[in-house]
Amino acid sequence: MNLSFNFIKSVSNIYDEMIENGFSLVYLGEFSHEITKMFTSMAESDMEKNSEERSVQRKVYHVMVETLQNMNKHSDEIKERNIGNGLFIIGKKHDTYYVITSNKVSKRHKEPLEQALITVNNATPGELKEMYKRQIREGSLSDKGGAGLGLIDIARKTGETLNYQFLPLDEESYFFILKVEINAKKFAKD
Repeated sequence: MNLSFNFIKSVSNIYDEMIENGFSLVYLGEFSHEITKMFTSMAESDMEKNSEERSVQRKVYHVMVETLQNMNKHSDEIKERNIGNGLFIIGKKHDTYYVITSNKVSKRHKEPLEQALITVNNATPGELKEMYKRQIREGSLSDKGGAGLGLIDIARKTGETLNYQFLPLDEESYFFILKVEINAKKFAKD
């Protein structure tokens, strides 16, 4: 295999960035149930290897499953039934794990998604609990099969603000980036 200097340099730069930012897993492509299972298994194995406490492992696992399911259901680049396209990153820097997902959303889905994020981020823990209960009782499924519980549940379980951004791709779509942080110290058993 003949690799150019520029290609090798690019790979080296990507590797350095991943190490510097604490990335342990980066994936770009299709998201199916099987891929979700593979990522959660890999992350669980990595956390066990690093002797992470079970309580922290459960939080990270839960956030991974919720964010991957959201991307799987709500990506506007779904090629087949229940297979969405996107970017998934998991990492740890200092005592904070983070899960980052990114996928394409249409202009018509941006506003309701952004409003849901604003509502969740502005809610107190008590309000999140009530929102969750109300959604369980009264929620209806969206046209993509979601009940609207994912973001509420992630915010409840982590106790952190959901960081997000919408980057315009063209007149009809956005690149949606969601970053969820899990503070290991907060959930570690003393």
